[in-house]
Amino acid sequence: MARPRGAKARADAVVELLRAEYPDVKCALNHENAYELLVATILSAQTTDERVNMVTPTLFAKYPTAADLAAADADEVESIIQSTGFFRSKAKNIMGMAQGVVARFDGEIPVAIDDLVSLPGVGRKTANVVRSVWFHEPGLPVDTHVTRLSARLRLTAESDPVRIEHDLGAMVAPAEWGDLSLRLIEHGRRVCDARRPRCSACVLAAVCPSAGKVAGAV
Repeated sequence: MARPRGAKARADAVVELLRAEYPDVKCALNHENAYELLVATILSAQTTDERVNMVTPTLFAKYPTAADLAAADADEVESIIQSTGFFRSKAKNIMGMAQGVVARFDGEIPVAIDDLVSLPGVGRKTANVVRSVWFHEPGLPVDTHVTRLSARLRLTAESDPVRIEHDLGAMVAPAEWGDLSLRLIEHGRRVCDARRPRCSACVLAAVCPSAGKVAGAV
């Protein structure tokens, strides 16, 4: 494939290549409803999805709804989620989120991004995860993998996640936002590693301006 000229053409190629490479991509956080996904996403900050998936079965068994979590004992919540790190602030955030959902949204997780980010502990990335994964609404979560790959692919010159979201969103159809984010994350985990990207095995190498040029690349 000839290397596309310009970020928009490159973004189009990335969407197509990653769709073919990861056709059945899905969120790695285990969940059964919007409430569980929102809690799990808040807990995933500064830890792995695997670690979150270890603690959420106990957490959701004890607090199956936002109303239950809103009325929980903070010490008990902290004890359950302790292994995810920053457990005191995370307990405060998920309980505050639940209290806000009960008080302002009748116990139902809202869909609108402005409503989601008004809840404690919910930033744009978390809101976009819930919107795109559960509600199937346009949402483009930008995590460390999306940030790294977007820079290496020169899809954006920004480092701020919100600006990266807006740059990518301007080049990609809204219906593709959520899956593109999930696929970039998967590709970042499997191939485009932060310290040792496997450019020789990368499906994006033909369109990536950084292919073979990153320190540590193999």
